[in-house]
Amino acid sequence: MTRRLQYPDAARELGVEESWLRRHIKRLPHSKLGRVVYFTDEDLARIDAQFHHEPGAEAKASSTSAPSATKTHPMGHLVPLPARRTARA
Repeated sequence: MTRRLQYPDAARELGVEESWLRRHIKRLPHSKLGRVVYFTDEDLARIDAQFHHEPGAEAKASSTSAPSATKTHPMGHLVPLPARRTARA
């Protein structure tokens, strides 16, 4: 039989705060029975896969790639607006 875990039990299984689950509920896989929100084991596995980050993985990836001289700023295509006209007295 499939387990149906409510917020406190699901948070304990995932190792997060219950408030984190409540804040992110719109982005998390879950089911509702009336007004009761619950999580199945499959939901918990999908949440873990979606938000799992290995410690130091980002640091290793950024340290191995050398900065490119041809890389442009992501907002480099923007130009400043013309100066505003001053109000006449």
